[in-house]
Amino acid sequence: MTAPVPSLVTVRHLKKTYRRGSERIEVLQGVDLDIPKGEFLALMGPSGSGKTTLLNLLGGLDAPSDGSIDVGGEQIDKLSSSALARWRAAHVGFVFQLYNLLPVLSAQRNVELPLLLTRLSRTERRRRAALALSVVGLAERARHYPRQLSGGQEQRVGIARAIVTDPTLLLCDEPTGDLDRKSGDEILALLKALNQEHGKTIVMVTHDPHAAACASRVVYLEKGLLMSEEVPA
Repeated sequence: MTAPVPSLVTVRHLKKTYRRGSERIEVLQGVDLDIPKGEFLALMGPSGSGKTTLLNLLGGLDAPSDGSIDVGGEQIDKLSSSALARWRAAHVGFVFQLYNLLPVLSAQRNVELPLLLTRLSRTERRRRAALALSVVGLAERARHYPRQLSGGQEQRVGIARAIVTDPTLLLCDEPTGDLDRKSGDEILALLKALNQEHGKTIVMVTHDPHAAACASRVVYLEKGLLMSEEVPA
């Protein structure tokens, strides 16, 4: 009998409430979730269900109102803002729907950006950025600027930037939402390869059942609650 894979992420009783004037908006209402190391998890649900809020909490971009988040043995909800920033830089890679590339920098320099927060030498930063671009199939586009790339290529640069620090957790917010189906399928294939061949733990927010089918498990959120889970066929 195969031993269960240990959880990389453990979320317990997670709540997030925002205030708008005198109004309280409960975005997450007590979420429990375990994410095993090496899993590719898709988060689905209607707009306003709390998917992106949960993703931001897992990545340390926001703090919970209540509950706990443990990632790799580190209870990140207990970290100070400066400690959380250091943890995030070392352990989390973010992939966004709209790429967020700086237009005045080449692909190589865009990928290098997260490494500027480290003590690596300029030579080592360049080596790691070149390796990340090679992993996503864009080694030959290293000197190109975003305006010289297709949307799919820009997203590949975004993924290279996300993996250049060899993060513990790769968090993707609608990574194919701004792409046509062909380019989107290429990005999904790349994410699957990062998961299956490189062992990356991936959490992906998506509205697209086609994208979610690439994950090893799908979790559905509705009105801030975890409603159901399923493994795609």
